Amino acid sequence: MKPVPDADTKPYWDGIAAGELRLQRCAACGRAVFYPRAVCPHCFGGPLGWFTAAGTGRIYSYTVVHRGFGDFAGQVPFTVALVDLDEGARMMTRIVGTGDVEVGMRVRMTVRPVAGADLPCFRPAPEAAEAAEAAEKAEAAEAAEEAD
Repeated sequence: MKPVPDADTKPYWDGIAAGELRLQRCAACGRAVFYPRAVCPHCFGGPLGWFTAAGTGRIYSYTVVHRGFGDFAGQVPFTVALVDLDEGARMMTRIVGTGDVEVGMRVRMTVRPVAGADLPCFRPAPEAAEAAEAAEKAEAAEAAEEAD
């Protein structure tokens, strides 16, 4: 099931095809807007212009799906999350590349095929992996000190 772009969403899907996360920004209030639409949901103004976002953010909330249906039945388990983008918008997406997800974890966008369509997914950002590794080393060192 592939998305069918319309006049409001075509720049977004063109960005995904190019490996970029394109968002809208309201000229009236300056806030980032996601999902693509014709009018700003924050101030009901406009116009809305397009920009290329950094594609990074933090996990606000998540759930692990264990029962899929249709095209998703063979993909379980998978993680679906709400990601607060650094630009201020929040989007629902899939988390890939790890089964170890935490609220507040830094993530970065990647494009992956899901159910026949290329979709924006997020994976742990490199700095998140480095921070987790450093925390594990610190815990191990602390445990070794306590054992002495």
